[in-house]
Amino acid sequence: MTVDKQRVERLTRELLEAIGEDPDRPGLKQTPSRMAELYSEFFSGVGEDPDEPLARTISVSRGPAPDTLPSGAVLLRDIRFRSVCEHHLLPFAGHAHIAYLPGEQVVGLGALVRVVEILAARPQVQERLGEQIADTIAEHLDTRGVLVVLDASHGCVTMRGGRQTEASTLTIAARGEYTDAVSRGELITLIGASVSGSGTVR
Repeated sequence: MTVDKQRVERLTRELLEAIGEDPDRPGLKQTPSRMAELYSEFFSGVGEDPDEPLARTISVSRGPAPDTLPSGAVLLRDIRFRSVCEHHLLPFAGHAHIAYLPGEQVVGLGALVRVVEILAARPQVQERLGEQIADTIAEHLDTRGVLVVLDASHGCVTMRGGRQTEASTLTIAARGEYTDAVSRGELITLIGASVSGSGTVR
């Protein structure tokens, strides 16, 4: 799906008028077109298939040690992401940490980054974003367990209401073996996040 830039420009002009501004004054004249470009980037994941990056897998049994399969997790830390909260259309941004227990097939690490980018580039809430990432990996990779930890700062918390500028939100989504708090404890330690086994999982 492609963002309708002309419509975004038109609606941005209406919004500026609705707050009592003049969209034709010099400082705002280019704002509608800038907003169209911004929204085109921020919401590029709407309608995009997050499963597609996981379609190409790599066999780990066809290598120098053909009888060896991974016994531990693959952990990719500190994936920077940004999204837009669907409640106020304010940004939230932070880091995603993804781990999975592979079977015979693994995926290129860049594919995990793309899954995060696609799912984040749409109106979101952090809780759902983490669950969607975990579901996508669990359903489309040969895996025995998936763990997704998101740590983000939200504009709706830092810039409005109580304006808690230092507050961040941490969410955990787990599948398979990592639904067990003990099993995911080592990974939480490796991630370095200040979380306990009390995070909500399903």
